Amino acid sequence: MTALLSKQLRLNCHPMTLVFLLAGVFFLIPNYPYTVAFFYVTLGLFFMFMNSREQRDADFVAVLPVRKRDGVKAACVFTALIEIMSLVIAVPFAFLSARINPKGTNLAGLDANVALFAVAFILFAVFNIMFLPSFYRTGYKVGVSFLKASLCVALVVICDVLLPHVPGFAWLDGTDKASCLRQLPILAVCAAVYAIATLLAYKLSAKRYEKVDL
Repeated sequence: MTALLSKQLRLNCHPMTLVFLLAGVFFLIPNYPYTVAFFYVTLGLFFMFMNSREQRDADFVAVLPVRKRDGVKAACVFTALIEIMSLVIAVPFAFLSARINPKGTNLAGLDANVALFAVAFILFAVFNIMFLPSFYRTGYKVGVSFLKASLCVALVVICDVLLPHVPGFAWLDGTDKASCLRQLPILAVCAAVYAIATLLAYKLSAKRYEKVDL
């Protein structure tokens, strides 16, 4: 698995996939839907899978002494690593955003707080469960799979924009210490949902890809 992950980084990972790890910088833009930053991370993953297809990675893995599901597992694990890294790298930008806008003045969705990262976990969960099994149904329809996933991700972004304006949910938009502590249980639940969804996405992807005639 270590060797397959190294292959993902050295041969398949598109440069823009790594560039979009810095999408947290969008948190510094006033009145911006910050979940769009995480959409760019999924766009980087799209570039990675497209690059894998163009490099004929499926044919390369087929001649290696590994199972087809091992290649799928490596791609899914690497996808999760990219997503988690983007969240970790975004944390300093969230603190800086809270300093620049201490009262939480983002009118286009949640401010850069704990709840935003909870929504990011849901966004990535939706992307993984929609994109990965769809792609591995054939192993080459990257564009169609990304379009399906993007439409679902767009719904998450829309919910993020509307959520702070729904009566009773204004506390999710807070950036003060008390509000962030109150949001921690939601973060934990959403992280668990992400883990379960990503694992399910891998199992579905592996099951479908084993039926693909290369």
